[in-house]
Formats: sequence, C-alpha cells, structure tokens
Amino acid sequence: MNPSPAKVFGALVRRDVHVVSKELPFFLLRTTLQPIMFTFVFGYLLPKMGFVQAGYTGALLPGVLGVSLAFASVQAVALPMVADFGWTKEIEDRLLAPVPVWVIALEKVFAGTVQGVIAALFVLPVARLIMGPIEALNVSHLGLVVVMTFLGAFAFSAFGLVLGTAIKGEQIGLMFGLIVAPMIFFGCAYYPWKALSNTPIVQKLVLVNPLVYVSEGLRGVLTPDLPHMHLGVVAAALVVISALFMAIGLRTFEKRAVS
Repeated sequence: MNPSPAKVFGALVRRDVHVVSKELPFFLLRTTLQPIMFTFVFGYLLPKMGFVQAGYTGALLPGVLGVSLAFASVQAVALPMVADFGWTKEIEDRLLAPVPVWVIALEKVFAGTVQGVIAALFVLPVARLIMGPIEALNVSHLGLVVVMTFLGAFAFSAFGLVLGTAIKGEQIGLMFGLIVAPMIFFGCAYYPWKALSNTPIVQKLVLVNPLVYVSEGLRGVLTPDLPHMHLGVVAAALVVISALFMAIGLRTFEKRAVS
C-alpha cells in the first residue's frame, strides 16, 4: 500500500527542516549578511553623519525585511533545484516517490517559504538593534506581520521554482545579475512606492515587480503611520503573483522531470 501524498509531503518537509537546522548559521549568514550591512550603513551610519533624516529608518526597515525574505526564498528553491536537475541529479530520488510530480514541487516551494520567513524574522530584531529607536515602528499586530511575511516568502519561493526549472547551471550567475539585483533596486525596498509620485512612469512600471508588494505590505503592518499601499491591494497582488508563478513553475518542473 502506497503512502498518501500528505505523508510523503510531510516526510520531505521533515527532511528539509533537518538539513536546514544543521546548517542554520550558514543559511542565516548567506541570506541576511547583505541586508544587515545595508542596514548598518543606511540605517545607522548615514543618519549619524546627518546625510539622511533619522525618520528614514522607519521606511527602510520593512524594505530590508522584504529583501531578506525574497533573497532567502529564491535562493532556497532556485539554487538547489538548478543543482538537482543539473550535476547532482538528486531530484531523481524524489521523483521516485509514489506521489504526483506536483507534490515534489510544492514541497520545495513550502520549504523555501519557511526559510524566507525565518530570514525575515531573524533580520527584524537585528535591524532594530542596529538602527536604534524607530518612532514609526509598531509590532502590536504581530499576526499580520507573520501573514504578510508568509505571503511574500511564498510568492518568491514560487518565483524561485520558475527560475530553478528554467535556468541551467551555467546561467545561475546571470540570474542574480540580470533578474534578482534589478528586482531589489526597483522593488521599493529602500524607499516607499508613493515617494515615486514625482516620476509617475517609473511608479507605474515598478508595479510588475513582486518585491514592491512585499516591501509595501511590510510597511503597512510594521509602520502603518507611514505612506504605504493599501494592505488589501498588497495581499491580492501577492496571491495573484503566487498563483501565476506556481502555474508556470509547475509546468516547467514537470517538463524537466519528464525529460
């Protein structure tokens, strides 16, 4: 009697959790070092030197969290999948499991989502410690913070599924140079979306960037008194983006699995 898809899914999740727990310090160092260094420079040094206003830290903190979870989620799914379909062929062992192929892909996305949430929740207290007191910061709605973080991490894990199945191993550097890096700079991580009103064309163009909705959503739940997109719009956009990336990712995953 074959085990149910739910049991296989749970076993795969437990395996990934075990792997991540064994290398948790390296995972956090790899995914959070860059956002923390950016926080130190723009959230601590520049305000101390008077080059930026002290209130800038309120707009910066949610964006830094968004970058952390996006970077961690994409890496957690895309990099191992490129290796699994490339030189290690480890994915073949999982494809032998008595479950539909989509279950394997969904577990990868779920594991990436968890890692993205961990990265963001780790950076939050560290960034707050570096920046010092932030008047606009409000963590009274911690449940909303977790929900928004989960939605953002799931969207970028699904994006990682698309990249991991569409890009070959030798193109992995190109992925971060031409896709991930521009996404971060134009993702409203370091400035609010409404601040782009002086450049309306750019303000409209960046709406195709998933990171915009993650950054604005986290601003809405962490610094609700500062300008931000409506949370309903953010949540709806992240759900649509996740569904789109999952549909594309599952299709490309099945094609790679069959080939």
